[in-house]
Formats: sequence, structure tokens, C-alpha cells
Amino acid sequence: MTFQFARRIQHAPASFLGELFRVSSDPSIISFAGGLPSSALIDTEGITAAARDVLTSDPQTALQYSTTDGYRPLREYIAARYRKRLGIPATADEIQIVNGSQQCLDLFAKIFVNPGDHVGMERPGYLGAIEAFSLYEPVFDAVPLDSEGPDPAAFKRMINSSPVKFFYGIPNSQNPSGCTYSQDRRREIAEILEGTDTVFYEDDAFGELFFDGKPRRPVKYYLPGQSVISGSFSKITAPGMRIGWMYAPKQILDAFNTAKQAADLHSNFLCQLILSRYLETHDLDSHIKKIVAVYGRQCRLMCDLFDDLMPALSHTTPEGGMFLTATLPEGLSAMTVFREGIAGKVAVLPGMPFFVDGGGDDTIRLNFSNADEEKIKEGMHRLACVINKHL
Repeated sequence: MTFQFARRIQHAPASFLGELFRVSSDPSIISFAGGLPSSALIDTEGITAAARDVLTSDPQTALQYSTTDGYRPLREYIAARYRKRLGIPATADEIQIVNGSQQCLDLFAKIFVNPGDHVGMERPGYLGAIEAFSLYEPVFDAVPLDSEGPDPAAFKRMINSSPVKFFYGIPNSQNPSGCTYSQDRRREIAEILEGTDTVFYEDDAFGELFFDGKPRRPVKYYLPGQSVISGSFSKITAPGMRIGWMYAPKQILDAFNTAKQAADLHSNFLCQLILSRYLETHDLDSHIKKIVAVYGRQCRLMCDLFDDLMPALSHTTPEGGMFLTATLPEGLSAMTVFREGIAGKVAVLPGMPFFVDGGGDDTIRLNFSNADEEKIKEGMHRLACVINKHL
């Protein structure tokens, strides 16, 4: 028979993620292509103890259905952390727990986007957001990034030229580039948006992972009623728990909650309770310091090896996060590097899937968080063999 799939799935862009997961599953390949945090830095003992406490103290509650908005003590914790770290007056009533911040992308687009609506994106932009938004058939307007964030002249032209429902950006350690918006650029973006009907969607998956340990004020600080922030515990506790959140004004959160309830009733309640107990009994800040110390060393090592082994490539130098981008010499294709890299037992991610308007074949993204220093050294030497034979 012929299956009559909806237009949204027929028109969805082909995903590179399946190929990526296939490559990453081969133990002989050193993969810089994925987006995984370090498994070695997950506090398995602490989470095991928290799970034991939850399942022995009140297992009937922990294993029952719950409310759509999420476990209130966990939402209180998230709101208090926003107030303490970033100086923004968040409350638990403005926080919605979700199944990883990836679910925020889907539900947010679901409540905002009709086919043909305009959505703004960074160029390059996060692949997972592009795939999630594409199912709702928007028109993408891409704004190029420079070293300080979205180009302000291009951003202003986009806002003035079409009715953009929302602009999606990652101001902290952007994926894929690794770049961070300057504080002045955040303020400038907020000033351009103020008084318009465009929402700023601030994906803050990496805001806790600055190598210097210093928080950066979000765009929402300057645009409180016209912006939302999605966050995640995946990078700082355990990705397998799938606990993220949406922080948004009440009117947006009411619609978001309706879509969330229809999608899955509520996020994994057992994991919410375990995580909340873990956060009550452990020092998250100390744990994050351990993570950023390791990631900072691994990032510096990867950057130094680029400079030493592949000086013909330029690359970003992240202040935090998990990724950097390298630009290839003229005439060398990212797909060539990908295919020859797999043959040489090293994987990088070609840049094309990050560009909604074409391009990116001269860039590659590398992840430095999921390979230890020895693997980074060996993997970068393998990559250099691929690159340098074309020079």
C-alpha cells in the first residue's frame, strides 16, 4: 500500500544524525562528530544514592502519574538558580519541566508556527533546532554570526523586512561554532527586538559550562517580557535522565503547557524526583567546576593541535561549551574530509546541516567533551593525515 504521510514529514530535511550515530557506534573510530558530554564525569554514585532514597522513602508517589508542569521543588530550584546566578526574577510558576530541552524546540514551534511563517536562525545554526522547526514548515531567515554574535545590521533587516514569529539563538558557547555573544551584542539584539512582535528564543544548554566559571547575562535580562529561555540538566548532571525546562512568560507557558499535556501528559516523574533529591544532597557548583576544568583542558588541547598539525585551517576558540568549528582550505570539501576521515578512523561533522540556506561545505564541527586527552591527541593526528594530504 501507499502510506499517506503528512506533508510536514514529506518535506522534512534529510537528517544527518542517523549516519552520525552509526559512525559513533564503531569503537575503532575516534569520533569528534557527536554532541555527547563526558560519561566519565557523570556522578553515578551520587545519582544512584538519590535514586535509592526516592524509591525507599515514597515509591508509590515516585512511580505514579504527576502534573504536566513538573515537580514543584525542582522548578523552585531552577528559578532560585536564575535569581542567584543571573540576577533575573524567575519564579517556579514561570518554569515548565520537559523531556530534555530538545522537546522545548518541538513544542515551542508547535504553538507558534503555521506553514509559511518566518522563523529567524543563526547562520550557522543548531542542527537539532533546524530539524525540529522544519516539521512545522516555516520560512527560515538566517542571520550570519560574527565574533560577537548575530550581525546587528542583518538582524535588523530581518526584523524589519518580514513578520518573524521568533528568533532562535544560542548566546552561550553556540552550537556549532562555539562562539559566545558579547554583552554589548546581547543588549543590541534586545533593543532591536523591543516593541516588535518577535520573541527571542534563548537556548542556554551551555550557559553553565564557561571555562572561567563566570555567568553571562542572558538576552532575557534586557528583554524580560519578550523572550524565553530553555535549559537542560543534560550537560551538567546526566543526559539519560532527559530533564530540561522552559522559562517563559505566563501567556506563552499556558499555551506551551497545553501542547505538552497533549504530547506526553508529563515528563518522567521518577527522574524528576531523583534529580531533585540529588540536587538537595550534592553541591552542583562543585560538580560543574570539575566538568569545566576537564572541558577547558580538552578544548585548549584540540585548539593547540589544530595550530600545530593543521595550520592551514582556521578555527574558533570557545570560551566554554562542547564544540568548535574549523574552516577548511579553499577547494577542500567537508564531505571529503568526512568520508576520508571515516576511512582513517576519525569522525568530524560536516558543516552543511547547520546552514538553512545552503553553504557550510567549507566547515567542520568538532566535539571536544566526549574524548579524553589521549583520544584527542590520536584523533587529531588522524585528522591531520586526512587534511594535509590535500594541501
